[in-house]
Amino acid sequence: MRKTEELIKELRSLDESVTRLGYIAALLEWDQETYLPPDGTEERALQIALLMGLRHEKIVNERWRNLFSDMGYTGENAPEHLNEIDSAFLRETYKRWKRKTRIPRELVEEIAKEASLSQNAWAKARKINDYNAFAPHLKTLIRLQQEYAKALAPNEDAYDVLLDEYEPGATGAAIAGVFDELADGLMPLMEKIQSSRAPDTSFLDQPYNIDKQNIFGKKVQTFIGYDYQRGRLDLSVHPFATTLGPSDVRITTRYDENQVLAGLLSNIHEAGHGLYEQGMAHTLRGTLLAEGASYGIHESQSRFWENIVGRSRAFWTMWFSTLQSLFPENLRAVTSKDFFRAVNRVKPSLIRVEADEVSYSLHIIIRFRLEKALISGALPVNELPDAWREAYQEDLGIEVPNDTLGCMQDVHWAEGLFGYFPTYALGNLYAAQFTRAMEAQLGSLSEQIEKGKINAVLQWLREHIHQHGKVYTPGELCQQISGESLNPQYFINYLNSKYAEVYGF
Repeated sequence: MRKTEELIKELRSLDESVTRLGYIAALLEWDQETYLPPDGTEERALQIALLMGLRHEKIVNERWRNLFSDMGYTGENAPEHLNEIDSAFLRETYKRWKRKTRIPRELVEEIAKEASLSQNAWAKARKINDYNAFAPHLKTLIRLQQEYAKALAPNEDAYDVLLDEYEPGATGAAIAGVFDELADGLMPLMEKIQSSRAPDTSFLDQPYNIDKQNIFGKKVQTFIGYDYQRGRLDLSVHPFATTLGPSDVRITTRYDENQVLAGLLSNIHEAGHGLYEQGMAHTLRGTLLAEGASYGIHESQSRFWENIVGRSRAFWTMWFSTLQSLFPENLRAVTSKDFFRAVNRVKPSLIRVEADEVSYSLHIIIRFRLEKALISGALPVNELPDAWREAYQEDLGIEVPNDTLGCMQDVHWAEGLFGYFPTYALGNLYAAQFTRAMEAQLGSLSEQIEKGKINAVLQWLREHIHQHGKVYTPGELCQQISGESLNPQYFINYLNSKYAEVYGF
């Protein structure tokens, strides 16, 4: 009988091809979001569909079944003598193979093709506020996602099956419970804030040169550790980060001359994702383990840098003079404290990506509830705009004027990414909990920033989170770092402490 080490080596060889095909598909998708000519969309959809079909065939190849069988592995206990990384590799490859063998190649190709076409239809419909033009594509994608979930686990809740793709081990019911506790903690804080004097933000309501915004954004990205020798920054309609290879981690952003915070915070957010990808251990690179433990854990890194660092008083004490030198006419009479308070103004808004730190999670809770209803069939596609308006009015007190600023503002559903949205709010919760654990070891985060020890912060994240990739499940990682499971109270406490300073209550 062949030794387990030899079988693992062959599994790794099979995985290399699958991983590289994934990188190539990511390259095509990145190009579609950044430089593809408008008329190239249909051909690109066919290219991506073919590539994803080929990748699927490699994943369901009989060689995987034979290797798992020779090892006597059925998804439960790995051979005892395997090291931690090989055990995790075996666990994740088996899980992927088991799931994909249940999905017909035709369905994989159809989903990839429709997602590409739908994304293009969404971008066009969004520009002219024509939900009816996008709705048929959304309806098709929901049907395909329902088929996908049924093929994977016919006796399980479809939304739970889709959610597991992004947050392994999570269920809709469990997340609903966490979100209910989160909402209960946010509402009293929102009331305190709304009854307090709001910071002055008038100096933000004027044009900020886009080229100078880009200069500042790159300076900050370099400061927090994003490596431009292994990455790049480009523009896209919806900012994102993607990995095209072990040393090719790309991020995008968008700028608006009249919305300086949107680009500023987007730059930090996406760099946070990039730092995670660039921090994977060398032993994991080029394998399926070189990914975030979950989308929620990934979001914890982007939200940590964007909010806990990028909206902190210590950060703006350090960086405000640089921003002021780039925009002297805009910021001549403004202090770093003024800017810190302005960056943290809480004002419920229409747009999720421009939302303040306190109300942001409410945007996610709304989307979570709506997409669950879409997948279950309780909410027909044609009723989505009205359901969206009602939710925004009830939960945020906001009137939605049109569908471009409403249910078509995000690209996720246009790409078929149902189950993704909850991970944004989970990222907020993980970030606060991990920060508390970090400060127990390093001391105050503010002091680290003020003393210029941002590298110590990055190294802590590298050691405790980044390098491990998918070696640990999100639950295991959270327990290992903080000594407990996910607890919304850390985030609630963080917000209450911070916004008491911002608003003076």
